[in-house]
Amino acid sequence: MATKVKVGIIGTGMISRVYINGCRKFDILEIVACADIDMERARAAAQQWNIPTACTVEELLADPEIQIVINLTIPKVHAQVSLAAIAAGKSVFCEKPFAVTLEEGQRVLEAAQAKGVLLGNAPDTFLGESHQLCRKLIDEGEIGTPIAAFACFAMHAEGGGPNRDFMFQRGAGPLLDMGPYYLTDLINMLGPVQRVTGTVRTPFTEHIVQRGEHQGRRIAVETPTHITGVFDFAGGATGTLVFSYHMHRGHSLPRLEIYGTEGTISVPDPNLHGGLVRMSRGGEDWQDLPQPWSNDFTRGIGVADMAYALLEKRPNRASAELAYHVLETMLAFEQASLNGTHVQIASQPERPAPVLAGQLDRS
Repeated sequence: MATKVKVGIIGTGMISRVYINGCRKFDILEIVACADIDMERARAAAQQWNIPTACTVEELLADPEIQIVINLTIPKVHAQVSLAAIAAGKSVFCEKPFAVTLEEGQRVLEAAQAKGVLLGNAPDTFLGESHQLCRKLIDEGEIGTPIAAFACFAMHAEGGGPNRDFMFQRGAGPLLDMGPYYLTDLINMLGPVQRVTGTVRTPFTEHIVQRGEHQGRRIAVETPTHITGVFDFAGGATGTLVFSYHMHRGHSLPRLEIYGTEGTISVPDPNLHGGLVRMSRGGEDWQDLPQPWSNDFTRGIGVADMAYALLEKRPNRASAELAYHVLETMLAFEQASLNGTHVQIASQPERPAPVLAGQLDRS
């Protein structure tokens, strides 16, 4: 493809490597600059990954050739950085979560609409082949009418250097950190969430690091770390979720399953683009299903889809509206727990268009 969409990255921490490698799988994307509040880190990333320019955030945003900014900053400044990029006339693809409050998220949405730029958000794992196969099976009625879904992410948090403090801050915790993968995938397969209820707990006000070089270090816990929720999809199915930092060991966790009138789909880890899809129909043994096409997507597919959307003048699939809906849904579990009630979810986005085999070209 002759057309290239130029991309700049803000934030050169751990996840930037994955995005750089992932974006370079797509002919349409060209990473031309990276920026960080720590210029030494930006220069090191540019040298390591052969990115032409390392610069300040202000310099990156002032570059008229950059059309898409990938926002890989920490959660509490996602909205701030996205707003600055939008003000500079850039389309933005942001890491999850979309924002840490609904008010922040709404400001970002309104700014992008007013500026006429595209806004996208991680996760884009639901665009991977395995998750698109699950959606195809559901859409084609392979398990009948969906009745229920179950999602569980459980771990026992033991480590924690200074760069992991965000895991226990507002805007993270097990649900806001990992929930976007599961809920985005569920909404892709079953449509938007209509209402939620649940119970959240914060068993400890401090996390004490239990192993590694930082053993004994104390981290203030600012967010719920054990969440149990029940939610209703607008299409009629119900869902149950458990997200926790306090479960030492579980059987076959993490887990995501869809239950229908005629069978069950075992969905692969939604934190990954690929993985084994299994289906059981009518109580029969599990079947391992072959992938419909090659399974080599990684983070970057959402950015590539945004680039194609810019050229084709269409909505991008991993959209801000979808991310805002996921954020509203996640925050509603704590609200429901505090108020002892169901919470209605106001945002009701359309399901993103499915990805067909070969639809997004790769290099």
